[in-house]
Amino acid sequence: MTWDAAIYQFKNYLKLERSLSENSVEAYLRDVSKLKQFVELSNQALAPEQVELHHLHSLIEQINELGMSAYSQARIISGIKAFFKYLHFEEYIKSDPSELLEAPKLGRKLPDTLSYQEIERLLNAIDLSTPQGGRNRAILEILYSCGLRVSELVALKNSNLYLDAGFIRVTGKGDKERLVPVGKDAIKHLNIYLEEIRVHVPVQPGYEDFVFLNRRGKNLSRVMIFTIIKGLSEKIGLKKKISPHTFRHSFATHLVEGGADLRAVQEMLGHESITTTEIYTHLDRDYLKQIITEFHPRS
Repeated sequence: MTWDAAIYQFKNYLKLERSLSENSVEAYLRDVSKLKQFVELSNQALAPEQVELHHLHSLIEQINELGMSAYSQARIISGIKAFFKYLHFEEYIKSDPSELLEAPKLGRKLPDTLSYQEIERLLNAIDLSTPQGGRNRAILEILYSCGLRVSELVALKNSNLYLDAGFIRVTGKGDKERLVPVGKDAIKHLNIYLEEIRVHVPVQPGYEDFVFLNRRGKNLSRVMIFTIIKGLSEKIGLKKKISPHTFRHSFATHLVEGGADLRAVQEMLGHESITTTEIYTHLDRDYLKQIITEFHPRS
């Protein structure tokens, strides 16, 4: 089996059977491509079924020498292991050479968050006298109120808004749908956008159901959301490096700090595993420690 054929079959499996997003599929393929390039550059005419564990160890040694972080190495190893696991399952190979391949030890990295005051400063920096300002206010309100991924935000549809009931239906990773509650401020600014701004945008055919549109009547790109947030950050002189995902982290952190049930936060974030959500419990403990230090008379 050639590398190109194996990678093509793996790509179809990720898209059709695992229903992964384009970004996730591309990430997996980049990981496997690194192995393919390593084999080619090493002058080893190895087919996928001829790869052994020592070849994989050599690859990891090489990327380690390049100075890649433990997280980057773990990401590549994860993709390679998924590739060989698929080949073994489909019986393209007799045994999985990556089965004993270990990823570097990773500590839980606490994500950057914004305080509620910083979020308010960003929201207040938006110029609401322009149509784009009204739209951008609704975008940030929804990001923070619902903890959406940026891909979920730009794909949000009018047909999935249930604002009277206080919910929106979100399509997340693997095309899995979930209902997420929306706060009253987010509903207020979203309704202003829909009723006073969006109705005046000349919508292009095929984009009628998208909530957030650009001036040309098409749905916004992920890059545009990053640009909006970066511009506001610079406007208020925020020192933190933030992105749309920072609002998602802040949403989860503020819920956990407020005492929200971890399972409920997991459901709202669309995390498949509770372990992914548990990263926010570390922030909760720090917060509780800070409260004790500042306010307890015996500390």
